[in-house]
Amino acid sequence: MSKFKFIISLGVSAGAVALACAGSANAGGFYLQEQSVKGLGRAYSGEASDTGADSLWWNPAAVANVKGIEVYGGVHAVFSDSELRDTGSTIRRPGQQTTSVGGEPRAYDPLETGVIPNSAAAWRVNEHIALGLAISAPFDFSTQYDSASFTRYQALTSKLLDLDIQPTVAIHINRYLDIGVGFDAQYAKSTLSYALPNLSPLLSDGVSRLEGDGWNYGWTVGAQLHPTERLTIGGSYRSQIDHELRGTVAITGLLGPLAPENGKTAASATFSTPSIAVLGARYVINDHWAVNGQAQRVGWGAFDAIRVRTAGGQIAFIQNYHDTTTGAIGVDYTVNPKWTLRSGIAYDPTPTPSEGRTSRVPDGDRWLLTIGTTVRPTPNLELDGALGYIHLQGSRVHSNANAYAGTQVSTPISYVAQVTGEAIIVSTGFKFHF
Repeated sequence: MSKFKFIISLGVSAGAVALACAGSANAGGFYLQEQSVKGLGRAYSGEASDTGADSLWWNPAAVANVKGIEVYGGVHAVFSDSELRDTGSTIRRPGQQTTSVGGEPRAYDPLETGVIPNSAAAWRVNEHIALGLAISAPFDFSTQYDSASFTRYQALTSKLLDLDIQPTVAIHINRYLDIGVGFDAQYAKSTLSYALPNLSPLLSDGVSRLEGDGWNYGWTVGAQLHPTERLTIGGSYRSQIDHELRGTVAITGLLGPLAPENGKTAASATFSTPSIAVLGARYVINDHWAVNGQAQRVGWGAFDAIRVRTAGGQIAFIQNYHDTTTGAIGVDYTVNPKWTLRSGIAYDPTPTPSEGRTSRVPDGDRWLLTIGTTVRPTPNLELDGALGYIHLQGSRVHSNANAYAGTQVSTPISYVAQVTGEAIIVSTGFKFHF
């Protein structure tokens, strides 16, 4: 078998899929909505129609009416409790009977506890123009399976770092209309590993490790309409970003006839993160109550395949993600000028296909329930806190793979497993006005 065919068929096909791993927080796929502490408090139901630097990720028009300078910073800690339970995964080595894939039949908490930071700033230039800058991590994840887990031939370690830098220009047209446009520079870095089956079940597994990184670019536009002093309608659109990660694939631990395939080779993987269209409204009922509603259309269909290149050629791995529509409602209650409470609920369906979902993507439809608060100890300082609970509806892993497809040592592997999970998000942040 050729070096190229070997690496592609057993290595990158499983490894590159880690870029589609389930998000560690409250959005389906690998999109993280934790871009605002205040937003989490109301389940991200009012960000496209709210104002201030902490809403900049959601709508570049949100900073059109800032006064002076605003600086926002927030951090979100995610504590997950998830489980994958093997319900009949199998492997068939060359010349042998189909047997259980073996290993530990339950994988506990593969979704690692993580911290998601974000920050933003805005500056009013003159009566009509404001500038903004948001720095966030919208597509990060980290999962870890034990080397003895039944999932090992699909996933061991999966890590993706995605840093987004968004400079923005916002324009206050008149009292009824604000618009904004932003440029997105995204740096993505992926590291992942998974086990490789040797030809005899008595031999220890080999290991493949894929690493890659790269900068890629997109854009975002938005507007806010203020038909009355109490009602704001906001909408934004964020483009998909076509990523190319360049790096290496390293294979170790293969024995016997497979031993010559150990080594390292250059590789690249291309994929697209989804476009995001947001429409929201915020209505201030009186001095105490405001209600919010927001929907997002996430263009997961752009994540149709992962295309991998080495010196030997290219191959595509079909993902078949589908577009999703999320919905959220929430309320803000201003107790007094120094204290605000909020709460919200959101529903987010998974973009992953029912057939073909892997242990790298143990995703399911999600419900998000949240509470939050803002305290203003001084006129220039806001302190935010929020708590969220995610319920992951039970789903099923069902996927087929072939470790050495197209070779004399073809090794079909079938994964069947049940997925359950939940998570707690604890967030804190601040906003300072100069």
